[in-house]
Amino acid sequence: MVTVGVLGASGYAGVELLRIAAAHPDLDVVYATAETAAGAPAADVHPSLAAAYPRLTFNRYDPADAAGLDLVFTALPSGGTQRVIPELLPKVGHVVDLAADFRLRDPAAYPRWYGWEHAAPGLLAEAVLGIPELARDAVRRARLVAAAGCYVTAAALALEPFVRNGGVESVGIIVDAASGVSGAGRGLKQTTSFGTVDEDFTAYGLLDHRHTPEMEQAIGAQILFTPHLAPMTRGRRAAGRRQPRTPSRCSGRRMTASRSWSSPIGRRPRRRRGGPTLPTSRPASTPGPVG
Repeated sequence: MVTVGVLGASGYAGVELLRIAAAHPDLDVVYATAETAAGAPAADVHPSLAAAYPRLTFNRYDPADAAGLDLVFTALPSGGTQRVIPELLPKVGHVVDLAADFRLRDPAAYPRWYGWEHAAPGLLAEAVLGIPELARDAVRRARLVAAAGCYVTAAALALEPFVRNGGVESVGIIVDAASGVSGAGRGLKQTTSFGTVDEDFTAYGLLDHRHTPEMEQAIGAQILFTPHLAPMTRGRRAAGRRQPRTPSRCSGRRMTASRSWSSPIGRRPRRRRGGPTLPTSRPASTPGPVG
C-alpha cells in the first residue's frame, strides 16, 4: 500500500484527489492538510467522502508530519508550493504538484507570466510535466511531477502528436478553449460569482494567459490561446486549429492524423478519439475535470 499525503485537501483539487485516492486499491491517504479547516474532520468538510474517510482529520501543514510518506500531492495555490517542496521533497518518496510552480523549465518565465521570481529554480530542471500520455516513462521515474494545467492537458493531447510527427506547422496554431468556474478555485471572486457568470460566455486573459508558455512548452509550437469562461461549474472544452505542413487531399490529412495518434497516445487507455459522438464538456457517465 502506498501511503499518501494531500496538502490543500479542502479545495476543489484537494477533494478530487481524495475522491480518486479513495477509489484506488493501492493508495492510502493518511495525512491531509487544510489551513482554513485545520482540526475539522474530512467528513465534515466533504460530506460526500464521509464513508471513505471516517477517521481522517485535516491538519495544519508541518513537514515533520509528512516525513516518510511514499507520495505527497500538493494542491496549494500557485506561488505557494515552491516554498514548501524544497523542504518536503527530501523527506518523502515522490511529490506531485498541482500548482503552476514547477511546470515551466525557464526560471525567467515566471516573472514575466506570474509576476514573481522563482524561489527554487534549481528544481525546475528536475520536475517532469505530468501528462502521462506524452511522457509516461519520465513521469514514472520522476521524484517531482508538475501536473499540467487543465487547458494545457486538453490542448497538448490534441495537438502535440501532430507537431511531433511534422504533420502541421509549428507556428500559428490557434487554441480556443472554455472552462467552468471551478477552474478558478474555491475562493470567492466577483468575476466568478453566479450573477456574473450566469447566461454569459466571456473571453479573458487575451494574449497573456499564464497557460500560454506552458502550452507552448508541452506542444513544442507557437500558440495563440484564447480562453473563455463558460456558465457551468465544471468541465473543459478545447479546440485546436493548425495548418498542415504540406497541403494535401482530405485522405492524406486523415492518414497524417492516424499516424500522429498511433503513438504514443493511441495506445493509452481512457482517451477516446473518433466515433460517431462528438465530445462534450460533461459526459453523462463521468464528471468533468476540475480545473
